[in-house]
Amino acid sequence: MFRNQYDNDVVTWSPQGRIFQIEYAMEAVKQGSATVGLKNKTHAVIVALKRAPSQLSSHQKKVFELDDHVCMSISGLASDARSLGRFMRSECMNSKWAFDEPLPVSRLVGAIGDKLQRCTQFWSRRPFGVGMLIAGYDVSGPHIYQVEPSANYYDCKSMAIGARSQSARTYLERNMDAIATSSREELVKHGLLAIRESLPGDKELTAAKITIAIVGEDEKLSVLDDDAVAPFLSLIEQEEAAVDDGADAEADAE
Repeated sequence: MFRNQYDNDVVTWSPQGRIFQIEYAMEAVKQGSATVGLKNKTHAVIVALKRAPSQLSSHQKKVFELDDHVCMSISGLASDARSLGRFMRSECMNSKWAFDEPLPVSRLVGAIGDKLQRCTQFWSRRPFGVGMLIAGYDVSGPHIYQVEPSANYYDCKSMAIGARSQSARTYLERNMDAIATSSREELVKHGLLAIRESLPGDKELTAAKITIAIVGEDEKLSVLDDDAVAPFLSLIEQEEAAVDDGADAEADAE
């Protein structure tokens, strides 16, 4: 992308019908570390890849709790995400105060979409440079929503955003039917395998780099980090070791 006479503000259209400021914001999403959201019939799961700016600093927070039944994972500018997270928490609290019940996930996503859209209507504002995956569970079941800086949002079966997320989306598409009928533990396993696809070839998936969020039927939101993630990673390692042992046994038999 190049600087041109049509990208000075967010209200100027190019002759091709494009708003470059919004496209630049969507490019910022592609620079963030990958995050994956997926669901089955009873649960919604977020698996996020954390990134540390340097070896001297801690990993940046990728998953934000919004209420007992909903959370979001982000890719892009974390400062923009914190601002949007505060807004969504306020919406959830207002619903509980006014109606004494959790805010439906679809209404929450609609509210954040309206807030994002207002930033594309005034020259003095800029789009939020963050993409979000919102996972939640309400009376209509589990949900995974993708929200873009353009204010578009989509109800997804599974989705991955962030750097090198195309490989993760390919895994999700290839295993779509298995994910839809999987158990809670299998759902997390598919999320970890999908996020592993987005790693560079010389990097390994470790508990320090992963955050897992789980919410579902009769289960309040739980966010797992570090040692709490290790059992799910060991489950994948055990299954892969069993497959390798079976392959070696077949080779010996031949």
